[in-house]
Amino acid sequence: MAKGPEKNTKNKALHTKLLNRKKAKEREEKELRAKRMKALVAKMNAQKHTDESNDL
Repeated sequence: MAKGPEKNTKNKALHTKLLNRKKAKEREEKELRAKRMKALVAKMNAQKHTDESNDL
């Protein structure tokens, strides 16, 4: 039998659960940020396009 204290698998499971939540939250925030940026770029391109057509 191995020497040393027994492993505490309960805390390890909780820690893993918390880390998975954190990673999922970061992933969702990254996707949301990307969607916002894409919408902003599309808006700016549309505005630029209308400005160019007004100049003609």
